[in-house]
Amino acid sequence: MAQIISFPSAGGMDEPDDLDCLDRAGLLVRLEQVRKELARLDEEEPEDMDSEAYQIWGDAHEALEDLADEIMERLEE
Repeated sequence: MAQIISFPSAGGMDEPDDLDCLDRAGLLVRLEQVRKELARLDEEEPEDMDSEAYQIWGDAHEALEDLADEIMERLEE
């Protein structure tokens, strides 16, 4: 039986992702947090790609990647 692993939301670290309220320095800090969370998730990738745990992991990873992309776009503005 597959083990269900709980992953944090894309917000991670219990912080809201209201990027509108962050200045450039805040966006850089948030981007670093997201990158660290992605690295942590990469280390915890479930082996069974057909498992529910892998699906949950993949969804969390994709959400964090999307958030990192959004932050990068804001930094480039």
